[in-house]
Amino acid sequence: MTFRTSLQTLAAAFLLLAGSFATQPLLAQSTLIQNAPGRRVLSLNGRWNYIIDPYENGFYDYRREAFDQSKSGKGGYYDNAKPSTKQETELIEYDFDHADALQVPGDWNSQRPELLYYEGTIWYKKSFNLQPKAGKRYHLYFGAINYEAHVYLNGKKLGMHKGGFTPIQYDITDRLNPGGDNFVVVKADNTRRPEEVPTINTDWWNYGGMTRDVFVAETPQTFISDYKVQLAKGNMGQLAGFVQLTGEAKANQTVTLSIPEAKITQQVKTDGEGRASFTVPARKLTLWSPQTPKLYAVTLSTGTDQVQDRIGFRTIETRGADILLNGKSIFMRGISMHDENPLIPGRARGEGDLRMLLTWAKELGCNYVRLAHYPHNETMLKLADEMGLLVWGEVPVYWTIAWQNPATYQNAENQLSDLISLGKNRASVVVWSIGNETPLSEPRLKFMSSLAQKARSLDDTRLISAALELHRTPDNVIHVDDPLGEFLDLTSINEYAGWYWGGKPSEITKYTFDIKYNKPVTISEFGGDALAGYHADADTRWSEEYQEALYQQQIKMLSTIKNLRGMTPWILADFRATRRQHPVYQQGFNRKGLISSTGVKKKAFYVLQEYYRQLAKQYDGK
Repeated sequence: MTFRTSLQTLAAAFLLLAGSFATQPLLAQSTLIQNAPGRRVLSLNGRWNYIIDPYENGFYDYRREAFDQSKSGKGGYYDNAKPSTKQETELIEYDFDHADALQVPGDWNSQRPELLYYEGTIWYKKSFNLQPKAGKRYHLYFGAINYEAHVYLNGKKLGMHKGGFTPIQYDITDRLNPGGDNFVVVKADNTRRPEEVPTINTDWWNYGGMTRDVFVAETPQTFISDYKVQLAKGNMGQLAGFVQLTGEAKANQTVTLSIPEAKITQQVKTDGEGRASFTVPARKLTLWSPQTPKLYAVTLSTGTDQVQDRIGFRTIETRGADILLNGKSIFMRGISMHDENPLIPGRARGEGDLRMLLTWAKELGCNYVRLAHYPHNETMLKLADEMGLLVWGEVPVYWTIAWQNPATYQNAENQLSDLISLGKNRASVVVWSIGNETPLSEPRLKFMSSLAQKARSLDDTRLISAALELHRTPDNVIHVDDPLGEFLDLTSINEYAGWYWGGKPSEITKYTFDIKYNKPVTISEFGGDALAGYHADADTRWSEEYQEALYQQQIKMLSTIKNLRGMTPWILADFRATRRQHPVYQQGFNRKGLISSTGVKKKAFYVLQEYYRQLAKQYDGK
């Protein structure tokens, strides 16, 4: 049992006592099944009936006491109650079966005009038929629910989860109805709160609802719940990893690792906790890189279970100013992106949307993408593996967090742990980012450095970074001396010369950089807004020409940084942001995209594309 699971178990027990012994205890969220979509699954995507509940009538009684903490545990919308034939004796003021439906996966903001700006509670309900099989276990899995989710199966609470971008999973084997008819109800609440992660103030749309796939995964009673198969740290000739079994028969089991194409077969025995570690010589592998995104078919099997994955193998490290991929110095030619298809309203809904975004990045000349500012869909990481794109993965520790609140820190650490769990077998993922633009203070340094240490304890084979703070002095020097930089592998900064400060684009080359750390420098953001199709001179804000000139001058300015080894300008495509309210140029969009909300490439796109062509010749020989 992990420390996190222990905490959740204790929390569930406390809630049980506080609720005057509700009928069934809450379930602790299961440790996330590695590659859960690769299991035999029953999809619960599609139409879910919903009820808008801004007063939370379905959760609290009129005394503001939670129904699911009462003695009976009854009375909430999660009961999915139906009137009997004696309707005059019952008062039921909701009815899922006659309610409208929303599509899942999908946010609610983009599906109903009246929900565009809605922040609060919406209840979802889905009926499904699943006849449990003897010797099998069943796991209810949500890819993401924004933000706070209370999950119920057949009227009984499974648990509560916070975090809008990481999976939720419960073992529901003992909660399924023997007859096969079941229903799941979810209370989704996207209310922003200052103590949460992210905090109350962000620069992206607060999409509410069940935004990623929902399914029930089937496994044997004892199954392979987790694994890592990667190259050992700094060793291109040796695989290292582990396998974890869950179930009553997890101890002293033989697990076979098989990679037929690489002629690798290894057997290991699990210990009393169901875990086994391994190291395997692997000297003839074709290493994964953006030029050669080689993936191997990997199988892990026991006497009762088998999982399959497609995994690439590569090393990533830093040495002085250099970033070394498979021992070779690289320049990470990147772009930032949100989990949003600009061509249609709402969150990205599936593989088609995600593949389109990465295809645009490839067309730009990228070998690298920053998935900002929160964990993206697991499918995105697999596509990056396949398409040959390095990945920066990030948690939403964004701007001003409640640094001294222990619950806020634990929430951030949980999201970081889940992000690393999802991506640890993906060769594309080379950077774990612990936050973005967090203001300097001692509590912030303690919070962020603790996250950095946690990330290293979970995965020592990837680089750790964050978008650091900078400051300017009257002599036009940009100083980078954020003390958090001591704990990181990369010196990454966001700078907006030519847009938020520094005058016009033609004036920004006057700036020089004073960077404290002798580490690789990556510019995690720069850019400026442009409304596609609006043309003027290079000094006119919002025009394509202004953005074009800004990119030209930024490249000149940044090229003077001796340790510059990568960049991810802000941003691939225009995206929706409630803060962006200019009625002519923004209209609810952040317009810093190189591609417009109608898919049109702006003039700056071609500036960066040409710069990346030159860098590819220099570093890749192309």
